[in-house]
Amino acid sequence: MFATSPRNLTDRRIRAAVIGTGGIARGAHLPALRALRDDIEIVAAFDIDEEAVRAFCADGGVPRPYTDLDRMLHEQRPDLVSICTPPVFHREQTVAALLAGAWVWCEKPPCPSLAEFDAIEAAERQAAAAENSPAAGEMSAAGAGGGGPYASIVFQHRFGSGARHMRSLIAGRALGRPLVAHCQTTWYRDTAYYAVPWRGNWAGEGGGPAMGHGIHQMDLLLELLGPWTEVRAMAGRLVHDVETEDVSTALVRFENGALATVVNSVLSPDEVSRIRIDCERATVELTHLYGYTNDDWRITPAPDVDAGELARWRDPGEDVPSSHLAQLRSLVADLRAGRRPRASGADGRTSLELISALYKSAFTDTTVRAGEIGPGDPFHTALHGGAPGWAPSRPVPITEIPV
Repeated sequence: MFATSPRNLTDRRIRAAVIGTGGIARGAHLPALRALRDDIEIVAAFDIDEEAVRAFCADGGVPRPYTDLDRMLHEQRPDLVSICTPPVFHREQTVAALLAGAWVWCEKPPCPSLAEFDAIEAAERQAAAAENSPAAGEMSAAGAGGGGPYASIVFQHRFGSGARHMRSLIAGRALGRPLVAHCQTTWYRDTAYYAVPWRGNWAGEGGGPAMGHGIHQMDLLLELLGPWTEVRAMAGRLVHDVETEDVSTALVRFENGALATVVNSVLSPDEVSRIRIDCERATVELTHLYGYTNDDWRITPAPDVDAGELARWRDPGEDVPSSHLAQLRSLVADLRAGRRPRASGADGRTSLELISALYKSAFTDTTVRAGEIGPGDPFHTALHGGAPGWAPSRPVPITEIPV
């Protein structure tokens, strides 16, 4: 672990670095980081492909390219790193950044198993102990706040104004009890998509559309409805010649009594992302594809709702689209305050736990309950759980995974 010392961010910009320089880094992370230039200085980028990282830095105005992650963390001492690599590398790179004293903003999915997520949480605790030890000083990377470093997951759909407003209405029971919900991620991916070597296999991607595509809508469903209690699921390979599934369906029961159906597919030419929640007094519906604005939300009232109340329900305030930028603004505020950000720790783990339970239910033909998958359970260490017909024929070492 690198030696750390207190970092006071009160009077300076946050030093940020990007790990992985592919499409998501160029298309989402770099624009978000640059949009907050008054708060953030992008100091470096890392990629194992020297040509790629040099091109990324040249195109994005990033001053220092690296092909050695440890060297970058040691020399640049970033306060924040954006991890934009394939999922199989997320745990290793997140842990390295945390132990170097940096906060982490990691693309979904966070990592390929609950065991790896638990290792990240352990690294958070280890890094926090080092940052706040007497040898390091009395304050952590946040200066005045005294918390962190923390690892947060990119779950940007939580951070739009529409989700914030609807969550408040549902949690406060303004719409009555939530009763029935539908969560749909029905997208289309052709054979060219799966020609990328790390896709469609457990070693590289960790899972199929439930893990790599539907995780966003499922995370938003949990954000709106709260904790789940049990899941019953099915999965199949209907079109693609891959290790993972290409479609899954699930029934989910929530702690508040609501029942939900969940569909995750990469077989659907008419692509849509949709959440619908029927409450006692209104139906809430969100229909979009990769991101939403306030206009993508709809509320249909029950007959006895008066016009004034409905008008208040339909007013989420200023339109903040779901986006990487919306989440990054929140993360920067948390970093400066030294408080745990949303979509980290137990709050970030909940979606991965639901997905792990979905796979376990589908592959073992059982009902799986929240909290059931822990150390010793094969689905704790791999989403396929070693299940016949789903587990790979042989484990693939990380060094053999092409990127």
